Amino acid sequence: MRSAILKTALGALVVVMLGGVPAQAATKPDTFPLPNGFQPEGIAIGPGPYAYFGSRATGDIYRADLRTGKGAVISKGPGTQSLGLKTDGRGRLFVAGGNAGNARVVDLRTGQVLKSYQFATGTSFVNDVILFGGAAYFTDSANPVLYKLDLGRGGALPDEVVKIPLSGAIQYTTGNNANGIAPSPDRKSLLIVQSNTGKLFEVDPSSGVTTEVDLGGELLTNGDGLLLSGRTLYAVQNRLNTVAVIGLARDSSSGKVVRRLTDPRFDVPTTVAAYGHRLYLPNARFTTTPTPDTTYDVVAIKP
Repeated sequence: MRSAILKTALGALVVVMLGGVPAQAATKPDTFPLPNGFQPEGIAIGPGPYAYFGSRATGDIYRADLRTGKGAVISKGPGTQSLGLKTDGRGRLFVAGGNAGNARVVDLRTGQVLKSYQFATGTSFVNDVILFGGAAYFTDSANPVLYKLDLGRGGALPDEVVKIPLSGAIQYTTGNNANGIAPSPDRKSLLIVQSNTGKLFEVDPSSGVTTEVDLGGELLTNGDGLLLSGRTLYAVQNRLNTVAVIGLARDSSSGKVVRRLTDPRFDVPTTVAAYGHRLYLPNARFTTTPTPDTTYDVVAIKP
C-alpha cells in the first residue's frame, strides 16, 4: 500500500512539473500534417514555438504550434503563391510572392496585410527572402536581381523597392536560378544557391556583385532553402530528398560538404528552419499531382 501511494505521489509530481501535461504528451511531434491541398513551400519559425507556412495554391498562411503540431490558417491568401517566409521581432511575416512577381508583409497577430509590393511585371519568380542589415532581400529565380526593402526607424516599411542587379560570377540560364538566401558567417555578405547549376554564390548586398563559393567540386543541385547556423550552412536539395551540410570559411570564400542528411519521410522538402535541437522541413511533394485532397506534412529531424 505504501508503495502504491508513493507511485501515485511521484506521478502527480511529474504532471505538476510538466505544467499539468502528462510526460508522453510533452514530446514535440516528429511529423505533423498541413491542410489537404495546401501545397506548402516556405517555412519560418518564431517568435516562440510557432511555425508559419505559405501555400503555393492560394497564398494562405498557416500557423502551427510545434509543441502539438496543431494549427490553423491565420491569413487568407490573395489567390497567388506564398513561397519564402521570414518573421521579424515586431510580429510581422515577410512573404515572397512567387510567379506573381510581388511580396507582402503580414501582421502575425491579425493576419492582415500591412503592405504589398509589386516587384516585377512579366516573367518573374520571387522565391525567397531574408532579413539582413536593416532590410529585407528577395531573390528572383527568373531575373538576375535582388529586391531590397529598406526598413526605416523602428522597422518602418518603405514605400518603394530597391532593385539590385546581380552581376559577376552568376549566370542565369533555363530553369530555376537564384533560390534560397542566407547571411554569410561574418555577416558582411549574402549567400544564394542557384538551383539549376547547383552552385553557391556570395553576394555583395550593396552592389549585387557575386563570386562563386568554392565547394571543392561539390554541387548543390536542386538547391532550395538555406539555413545558416554559426559557420554551418544547411542547403535543402528538394527533389533529391537531401539536406547538404556545409562547413563554411568565415568569409564564405570556400566551404566543404561534410555530410548529407536524408530521411525516409522526405517527399521533396523545400525549405528548412530550426527550433530547439531540431530542423523542420515542409514536404512540398512536387512529384505528386496536386488535388484538393492531396495530403501534406512537416517533418522534424535532428541535424
